[in-house]
Amino acid sequence: MLESVAAAISVIVFVLTLLWRDWIERLFGVDPDQGSGALEWIIVALAFCSAIIFGLLARSEWHRARVPVHD
Repeated sequence: MLESVAAAISVIVFVLTLLWRDWIERLFGVDPDQGSGALEWIIVALAFCSAIIFGLLARSEWHRARVPVHD
């Protein structure tokens, strides 16, 4: 369950950054990359990787929950 939530949050951040590349400046009122967009692209890459990793973890957990345990 936690993996699914983390994957969803990662996807949301990924899409948010792709749509509004200056959301950091708008939300926090700071410009850490002096308008180059480098920080936002780093966030896109990290969010994309995180979404894949958490999605795979959630899938693994879901499959493990479906496998019956034999004693």
